[in-house]
Amino acid sequence: MASGIYEMLKDFIHLIYPHYCLACHSGLAKGENLVCTICIHNLPRTNFHLYPDNPMYKRIAGRLPVGHAFAFLHFHKGGKVQRLLHELKYHNHPEIGMQLGRVYGHDLLLSSLAGNFDRIVPVPLHAHRFNRRGYNQSERFAAGLAETMKLICDHRSVERVEMTETQTRKSKLKRWQNVEDVFRVVQSGSVRNQRILLVDDVITTGSTIEACGQVLLDAGASSISIAGIAYTD
Repeated sequence: MASGIYEMLKDFIHLIYPHYCLACHSGLAKGENLVCTICIHNLPRTNFHLYPDNPMYKRIAGRLPVGHAFAFLHFHKGGKVQRLLHELKYHNHPEIGMQLGRVYGHDLLLSSLAGNFDRIVPVPLHAHRFNRRGYNQSERFAAGLAETMKLICDHRSVERVEMTETQTRKSKLKRWQNVEDVFRVVQSGSVRNQRILLVDDVITTGSTIEACGQVLLDAGASSISIAGIAYTD
């Protein structure tokens, strides 16, 4: 009886204060959370994980020896992916990262890629930026991937020792100079001889994730692969 009243109360509150999809702003149906089913289905997937020699792999492989490189979604200015990432990073919605990670983790499981990795490492935020935001958006995505793929999400082995300027509007060279020497492996025993899937939010030139991947290889990781929430063409 009590549970029935609770459900009726929830439905009543939902009518007065509806929850909206953070991608399209339509009302969410019962059982939907943050992003509606239609938007999840229609997000612009790259399917890069199905094509080893994809554009993202080509962009990174010439500078960092990677086993695989793929991203979940295409990033387009003004599109739904940009809106979701803005909510994730700036409007205190870390759950979006988890949700997208779970969905993409399922895609990677179906492609049998999960067996190529021992642990997932998110690109870290500097402590000051982490404390201001309260979470690392890349770590939330990595945690969703790890949950679905049954892998370790290792957010402690690497730290960002310098806070860099925003990469927006920087040239390729300036992006690299901006992230050079800003990462450090603090638990080398955790990454030595490990096949690591290194995760970031948006892959643009790849400079940030390249710098982070290099310190992991220098610390003894047996291989590095790259995953992102989104990829910019």
